[in-house]
Amino acid sequence: MEVFRRIRCVKYIMCIFNFFFWLAGTGVLAIGLWLRFDPKTRGLFEGTESPYVFFTGVYILIIAGSLMMVVGFLGCCGAIQESPCMLGLFFFFLLIIFAIEVTAGIWCFSNQSKVVDDITQFYMETYQNYQNTRQDTLRETLRLIQTGLDCCGTGSVVDSAKDTCPPRDGLDSLITKSCPDAIDELFDSKLHIIGGLGIATGVIMMFGMIFSMLLCCAIRKSREIV
Repeated sequence: MEVFRRIRCVKYIMCIFNFFFWLAGTGVLAIGLWLRFDPKTRGLFEGTESPYVFFTGVYILIIAGSLMMVVGFLGCCGAIQESPCMLGLFFFFLLIIFAIEVTAGIWCFSNQSKVVDDITQFYMETYQNYQNTRQDTLRETLRLIQTGLDCCGTGSVVDSAKDTCPPRDGLDSLITKSCPDAIDELFDSKLHIIGGLGIATGVIMMFGMIFSMLLCCAIRKSREIV
């Protein structure tokens, strides 16, 4: 019958959607893990006074990506078993994730400069504290940051913390960029990747909510006929 053909069609679409939603969750999780363990940003997590805005944002990405993977798997199970209850829960959780993503995206883009300023301030405080105390932990933190960003110091002509900079030979030692500039460049280069992934994920979630409701309606109609 026509209703059952529609159910099979929507089931296939839902399974395909949930597969891509699972992949999108994997991508969000990968972005979070990339920012957490990438040599260019790993040093930001080493100190006890790590920038809380960046620190919190990265872990939100990791948690959100993991949750999306779980929801995608549950949605696929609900479609296969033709369970209106599971599909309703899938729609509900998907709506919550979508609202959180939109809110987080707006906050991140509106506070981009705050994130960069927070990280820059963390670097400057670590740099200044190392100049004053020469602690080994501060030296290692600076080495991790400066090696990952391929930068050195604050751009000052007189720099007493050259021992934390990545080694350079010849003229390269004279044209090293400052770390505040390197931090700006780093986030400018990664922001479009994160933004593009967020937009793609939001579009996928909208289609998922539509198809989950279509499948619920089709299942109810088929049970009324039976």
